[in-house]
Amino acid sequence: MFEHSSNRQFIPIKIALLTISDTRSLDDDKSGDVLEARIKKAGHMLVNRDVLQDDRPTIASKLRCWTQNSDIDVIISTGGTGLTGRDVTVEAHRDVYEKEIDAFSTVFTSISMQKIGTSAIQSRATGGVANGTFLFALPGSPSACRDAWDEILLKQLDFRHKPCNFVEILPRLDEHLRRK
Repeated sequence: MFEHSSNRQFIPIKIALLTISDTRSLDDDKSGDVLEARIKKAGHMLVNRDVLQDDRPTIASKLRCWTQNSDIDVIISTGGTGLTGRDVTVEAHRDVYEKEIDAFSTVFTSISMQKIGTSAIQSRATGGVANGTFLFALPGSPSACRDAWDEILLKQLDFRHKPCNFVEILPRLDEHLRRK
C-alpha cells in the first residue's frame, strides 16, 4: 500500500496555521493547538499562526498574502468549513486556489465516515494550490484536525512517504510561473 523509503531523508517544510473563528483567540484555540503540536512533533516548522473572524474577503486576503511569502510552503486553516451562514472558509480558499485537490475532500470524508458516520457529510474540508503553496481547509473541531493530520497530512507532507507525496512535487507547483 504505502511505505517509508529509507533511501530518503526527511525534509522539514514551513507551515502557516490559520484559525477561522468569531469566538476564539490564540489563547483558547484548541484546534490550532492540536495542529501546532503535531506539526512540530513531525519535525516541520510552524512559521506563522493567526486567528481571523469568519469574513470571506479577510480570509482570502490573508491566504493570498501567505501564498506570496517564500517562507511558507503549506497553509492549513481550521474552522469555517461547515454549512452555516457564517462558514465561508471554503469559499475564501477557492477564491485563492489555482488548482483544487479534489481527492483531499474525498479522502477526508472517507476517514470521517469511519469515525462519525453520516455526520461527515456536513464537512466541506478542501485542499488546493496557489503560488507554489499548498492550502488545506480543515473543520474546526480538534478531532477533525487530528484525523486530517494523522491520516492524510502527516504522510503527504513527509518526503519519505511512498509511492508519492506532496513534498516531492512542491518545487514544481509554480513551474508555470517560471516559463517564458
